[in-house]
Amino acid sequence: MTDTSLVDRRVLITQADAFMGPALCEAFAARGAVVIASTESLVDPAAPQAIVEASGQVDVLVANLAIPAPTTPALDVDEDEWRAVFAALVDPLPRLCRAVLPQMVARGGGKIVVMGSASALRGMKRASTYSAARGAQLAYVQALGVEMAPQRVQVNAIAQNFVDNPTYFPPEVQANPRFQERLQREVPLGRLVAAGEDAAFCAYLASAAADCFVGQVFPMCGGWVPR
Repeated sequence: MTDTSLVDRRVLITQADAFMGPALCEAFAARGAVVIASTESLVDPAAPQAIVEASGQVDVLVANLAIPAPTTPALDVDEDEWRAVFAALVDPLPRLCRAVLPQMVARGGGKIVVMGSASALRGMKRASTYSAARGAQLAYVQALGVEMAPQRVQVNAIAQNFVDNPTYFPPEVQANPRFQERLQREVPLGRLVAAGEDAAFCAYLASAAADCFVGQVFPMCGGWVPR
């Protein structure tokens, strides 16, 4: 029988109060994990190392990174927007991984799951900055995943869209008839993926049952991709 238990596994979840953070904390705690819910900003280059050090042993890192997505037309994107988005979504990821990987390697294994976006897998108008940053996350996961596999550290990502979460699909957005029409038109599932469904898959990837996955990017978007 495959082992999906997370009992006593120490799980660090970043930005635990945003994006998928609340659902992830609930899902991991329900499976017996010791959840370290960090809500600190990761923009300061020194912050990821400090957060990892303060967490002690980290068996699983869930890199949950999010900001409100800019909707600037590509020709109007300025340097400030580009750098701010990459500073929030891209730069913290290798810093977190560099901070946590040495202890995982020393213990003979570990898990890193990145909560990414399917916006990197399908073109979207007025999303060039955000999509580029999310794409950089996924490319990093693929490269790091194959590099760390021999060390028994599995690095994977969930590329999501149309998943119920307070950052991108708050109640006021979901209540908008135009959004509901778009949901029916663009998403084969015909509804948002429930936060619990997404978080349960993340918990699975963090378990021993998912040891076979290396540098994989898993779309979680109700069929929005591939198209």
